[in-house]
Amino acid sequence: MNIVEKLSEKGLTLSVVESCTGGKVAAYITDFAGSSEVFTEGVVTYANEAKVRLGVPEDIINKYGAVSAECAKEMASAVKRRTGSNIAVSTTGIAGPGGGTDEKPVGLVYSCILTDKSEKIYKFNFDGSRSDVRNKTVEAVVNNIMDTVERDY
Repeated sequence: MNIVEKLSEKGLTLSVVESCTGGKVAAYITDFAGSSEVFTEGVVTYANEAKVRLGVPEDIINKYGAVSAECAKEMASAVKRRTGSNIAVSTTGIAGPGGGTDEKPVGLVYSCILTDKSEKIYKFNFDGSRSDVRNKTVEAVVNNIMDTVERDY
């Protein structure tokens, strides 16, 4: 069963807000027929200013950085408020090849899945090219959404 069938079977809606994946999670989901019944909205907030416009408090970005568990949580919360979906998902990370530091290396990604019943933040450290990091993130996030639907609904 694919993600759209799973959400549809449960009568659930999903929204996403993406940074490092640049819309790839939304694209993956909307590749399935019937996605318009479950997918409410996808937002790409690549720049920090876009995250703030969405509703991420600027002090979260200033204190923890855009690539942080705290920012991922606020991104998911903001898109859930905006859309009213049952499940909201965020991605934020460093896809590379540049931009990494010792503290936050290339391949570091945070994702938050926020439902009506739970909140879970995931931290990943992927290796490979920029494309690899982004594709591995999409795969992990989709699997985590499927697990979340099973657990919460």
